[in-house]
Amino acid sequence: MTEDAQLRRTLTLGPLILYGLGVIVGAGIYVAIGAVIDRAGTAAPLSFLAAGLVAAASGLCYAELAGRFPEAAGAAAYVRHGFGSDRLALLTGLALAAAIVVAAASIASGAVQYLGLLLPLPAWLLIVLGVVLFTVVAAVGVRESAYLAAGIGALEVLGLLAATISGFASAPTVDLAGMVPADRAGWSGVTAGAFIALFAFIGFESLANMGEEVRDPHRTLPRGIIGAIGASLVLYLAVSVAAVAGGREPASLAALFGGLGASVFAVVGALAVANGVLVQIMVLARLFFGVARRHQLPAILAQVHPRTRTPVAATVLAGGLVLAMAVFLPFERLLTLANVITLLIFALVDIALWRVQRASPAEPGRFAVPHWLPLVAAALALALVAAELIA
Repeated sequence: MTEDAQLRRTLTLGPLILYGLGVIVGAGIYVAIGAVIDRAGTAAPLSFLAAGLVAAASGLCYAELAGRFPEAAGAAAYVRHGFGSDRLALLTGLALAAAIVVAAASIASGAVQYLGLLLPLPAWLLIVLGVVLFTVVAAVGVRESAYLAAGIGALEVLGLLAATISGFASAPTVDLAGMVPADRAGWSGVTAGAFIALFAFIGFESLANMGEEVRDPHRTLPRGIIGAIGASLVLYLAVSVAAVAGGREPASLAALFGGLGASVFAVVGALAVANGVLVQIMVLARLFFGVARRHQLPAILAQVHPRTRTPVAATVLAGGLVLAMAVFLPFERLLTLANVITLLIFALVDIALWRVQRASPAEPGRFAVPHWLPLVAAALALALVAAELIA
């Protein structure tokens, strides 16, 4: 291995958007939709819409920052550029790493719920096999990892489309008016559901961590982030409307199927949830790589394998942390914590962009958001956290 070697630029816009969908579409919608419906009832589509708008606002800020600073450290690098503080950047990186580990461990644990129906093995063994497998895949190469994630992501999308069609087909009516709350309590449920629904959008920010492995990152990264968020929002609205069509409140997407269809969907759900483990390990490894290259973590994490051109040591550490957490921490208890940490990071990154814009206007021809948007995005993220904590 060689220290401070360059990552390989192989990703173009198409694979990047598919990879982004693979990151975003997964455990969030497949596992958390029941919790969203439990809070918001038949108004769940409005919760997904609200969460999508919050994610889109911060996503646009990430898009500009990714174009300005295409670095593997992602949010940590943006905070350093925005605030000029290595210490705050390090704290951001550690918070982001904690959020990713918590989310990935929860996803790994959630995957067992599907895999246990297909493979009669102990839960702990399924977790070990899954995490080890995806750690190896992530260490093989970014192209192979991204294409595998994109392939499973395509299957996830097909699964959601099938759930949408099945939901509409089995609904006696589609009462769109009934999905709009009639009182204050109903709108409070929408807000509470939006906080949970945000988990279904988490992942778009990880595209920024691929900045050193994307061709023409100044143009490709912003388009990839925006494209992935937009496509996932449309998909979530469709499937959530189908799920509650006719006044139903199913506990999961599997409830939209029956018989053999439910078993087939369980396979898709297992792959969807497990895919989240792969992409989160990739993101976490590149976070460790970027921070270590700034001499804020052990130098071995900044080494790149001469053949695979991937940060193998950082990938192994990421997989090990996820595995250790996944054995003990259930998805449901950690979802709220993961969302709070992530929203606080979003707000910090949004404010960092606002400071960067004041200090240095965007170059002509580069993607840039209006000067007011970063502050609005930060306010939305903080408001969602405050609403959850008050509730």
